[in-house]
Amino acid sequence: MANEKISKRVVDAAQPNPDRDTFIWDTELKGFGLRITPRAIKSYVIQYRVEGGPAKRTTIGVHGSPWTPATAREHAESFMFKVKQGVDPVEEKREVKKQAELLAYDGYADRFVKLYLKVNWRDSWKDGESVLNKAKPHFCGKAITAITRKNVTDWLDSYADRPGQKKLVHSVFRKFFNWAVDEGDLTASPITGMKAPKAVPARKRVLNREELICAWLAAGELADIWTAYFRVLILTLQRREEVAGVDWAEIELDAAMWELPDNRAKNDEAHRIPLSALTVAELKRLGPKPKGLVFTTTGDTPVSGFSKVKKALDAKMLEIMRERAAKRGEESEEVELVPWRIHDLRRTGATNMQALGVPVEVTEAVLNHVSGTRAGIAGVYNRYRYDPEKRKALDTWAAHLQNLIEGLEPTINVVPFARYA
Repeated sequence: MANEKISKRVVDAAQPNPDRDTFIWDTELKGFGLRITPRAIKSYVIQYRVEGGPAKRTTIGVHGSPWTPATAREHAESFMFKVKQGVDPVEEKREVKKQAELLAYDGYADRFVKLYLKVNWRDSWKDGESVLNKAKPHFCGKAITAITRKNVTDWLDSYADRPGQKKLVHSVFRKFFNWAVDEGDLTASPITGMKAPKAVPARKRVLNREELICAWLAAGELADIWTAYFRVLILTLQRREEVAGVDWAEIELDAAMWELPDNRAKNDEAHRIPLSALTVAELKRLGPKPKGLVFTTTGDTPVSGFSKVKKALDAKMLEIMRERAAKRGEESEEVELVPWRIHDLRRTGATNMQALGVPVEVTEAVLNHVSGTRAGIAGVYNRYRYDPEKRKALDTWAAHLQNLIEGLEPTINVVPFARYA
């Protein structure tokens, strides 16, 4: 077709070639054209070169609202103005889209977990990941550059009834935005200068004797894997995730020893946990096996869903507590279970060990704490790991538990401990 100024008359009159696309090129704006397909679809196009490079062609849009000869011409003029400046508008748009995708909250949060949290929060990166994932629906579709202070405060306000969690959320997002600034993706954090939520008082919850007995008995009414899991938690006093992730390769049942490697310990300190006879018996519910996770339902990942199982455990505990109260002639309906957390088992065990005469430095060694008597200079120069004392302490704790469960007089100072400076 002959080239001429593209107008509504020209567009309406243009006829297709049944064999190929045909073009009408505008005589007033070089590179602006109309394409007609064999099926009579008409669209506006631009053909251009950036600084003498190869010829390129891009489509403005199909004829019809919003693209008319006038709107298409206006777009083409703006497009060609950039080309004359040495800019390829198509590549520019593609780069903008790419950057938008890179800065989208969901993907950026995932990269932050991989590149920062897993490296620097080795003991608690999953907590940070959980915080970021829960916020994805709230920040859905937003680039991190578009997240405002108000967006963040609105999200923090949703944790008003959970002060401990609110402080964690603030801490994770403060580090998240500061990391984005360090990476050069933000000029400033939207929450710079925001006051951190007040610190939550340290927990002091310790399960009393009756609660401890009922926790043990209630665990026995769960599936075998959870029975063993909760009882091993109680007996060894190790952390929730450390127990959940234990591999049979870490366990020597004959030697009654659990070797926790440094890459799984919260404080990066390899830890030897002697296993009492009660602990070995609980592990034998599920094994032994040459290798593989001890506590797993999939065979590939450690057990999870702790909150759901803990709720079931609490319900069983309360039921047992009320049954026991009724047998003692007490008002069973008045019995209540004070809320507790899985981590409270460590505090409960440590408190009982002190009552059983276990020296504080041995208790700290059992818990794999590097604070208190094992911190500072003492921790640097005293590399003794108290294996014999830890075994004695955990055996004493297991004997105490067994006496409680069997209704015998609680064991106090059954095994003497030497004091260490």
